[in-house]
Amino acid sequence: MNNPYLPWEAEVVERVQESDSIFTLRLRLTDPEARNHYHFVPGQFNMVYLYGVGEVAISIVSDPESDALLDHTIRAVGRVTHGLARLQAGERVGVRGPFGRGWPMALAEGRDVFIVTGGLGCAPVVGVINYVLARRARFGRICIVQGVKHAEDMIWRERYAEWSAHPDVQVLLAAEHGGVLWPWHVGLATELFDQAVVEPSRTIVMMCGPEGMMRAAAKGLMQRGIAPAEIYLSMERNMQCGVGHCGHCQFGGSFICRNGPVYRYSEVQALLGVKGF
Repeated sequence: MNNPYLPWEAEVVERVQESDSIFTLRLRLTDPEARNHYHFVPGQFNMVYLYGVGEVAISIVSDPESDALLDHTIRAVGRVTHGLARLQAGERVGVRGPFGRGWPMALAEGRDVFIVTGGLGCAPVVGVINYVLARRARFGRICIVQGVKHAEDMIWRERYAEWSAHPDVQVLLAAEHGGVLWPWHVGLATELFDQAVVEPSRTIVMMCGPEGMMRAAAKGLMQRGIAPAEIYLSMERNMQCGVGHCGHCQFGGSFICRNGPVYRYSEVQALLGVKGF
């Protein structure tokens, strides 16, 4: 049985530079028995440990039924993540997890899936997109709305083009500051909701990003007929233990590392935007 306090060793199989500050590490657990025991669902995260430096909570963006590789897309913003950014193929890290509550993929089957993401916080929903597209016949229409502040913040442009080529998949992109060569909408991501081709009565929403954006997006979606109970958010806090012991990620009466990071909107609506929560 996996001990949540002890990391497994993992090898960096591949490193992909996504942008100037964002990279993806593809990891494989070195112990075959550990690989057999390890199972996750989209939306969960690992605590990735850099030996001698520390560990950090990172979303898993790979498919849970893929080739046993664990993909983690990381933005270099602190001591641990800058250290992880220097790793190359063949080097080793520690991995604890998976932790948290993931996206409600079983509830989404047979329904339209509306994915909303803002800023650079799109990693938690990449796993959802990969999961749904790999099982396309089990889901209805997919609408992906991505908004960024500056055009240069939009990574994975080739993936958006690839995703939009699938049947019944709509991709809508926005930047508040588009620039001369920006080909998509200039403004807020929420301004694109009227273009989304989904049926509110059969739609489930999964979103992540800045809390102000998620509050505005939830309000806009409810105004368009989507029930609060069908809107799910991935919350972000300073998660340092992964098991609900350290208290850094307390969110009202829950701990995001243990009770989240995915919450139904109706569970957390009263806490969003409240200072201190």
